[in-house]
Amino acid sequence: METKYDGLRERKKRQTREEIANVATMMFAERGFENVTIAEVATAVGVAKMTVTNHFPLKEDLVFDRAEHIVHGLPEAIAARPEGEPVLAAARRYHAERLAAGDPTIGHLGANFSRLVLASPALTARERQIHDQREEALAEVLVAQATPGEELTARVVAAQIAGAYRVVYYTGRRLLLEGLQGPEMVQTLGAVAQRAFALLEADLSGFDPRPRLRSTP
Repeated sequence: METKYDGLRERKKRQTREEIANVATMMFAERGFENVTIAEVATAVGVAKMTVTNHFPLKEDLVFDRAEHIVHGLPEAIAARPEGEPVLAAARRYHAERLAAGDPTIGHLGANFSRLVLASPALTARERQIHDQREEALAEVLVAQATPGEELTARVVAAQIAGAYRVVYYTGRRLLLEGLQGPEMVQTLGAVAQRAFALLEADLSGFDPRPRLRSTP
């Protein structure tokens, strides 16, 4: 049972994590990712170096502090999709919901953030790794739901859906750096996403590896 103290402690941890990430990102933007050490970030925040590494084992995740959300958000949405909703439809719906909610991990916000990432080989490599991890996490969900003999199909479907997400993400970044923003950006990127998912419909619209039937008492 969670106590009031436990809740306060978790909130404090989240606040510390957010402050570390925000300060680190500002320092990286000013001086370059490779030119700032974890120890310098810790000093700027006023915490021990170990506190920083406990929250962010990888230096790159001081920038990609929402990596877990990127990796697991889509797979969890697919796993929890309503009865009768095909996998592709769930993936399309999830992207539209996150875009409408202003989720920065869609890739359409933060031009300075985008420039920071593009200026660092380490950050661009970590970004690619995060996208790969999302694909693997989605594949695990679909394989777990697949009937025997459909495991390969499930992995191919995961690769196609994750690939569409990746393309839309990088398209959003390009449009952002070209100066598109605000409601026009949301509308444009939404149209790009719908077109990307539409290209998969012929092959994937009927794919549903698990019957979406609820057990009766």
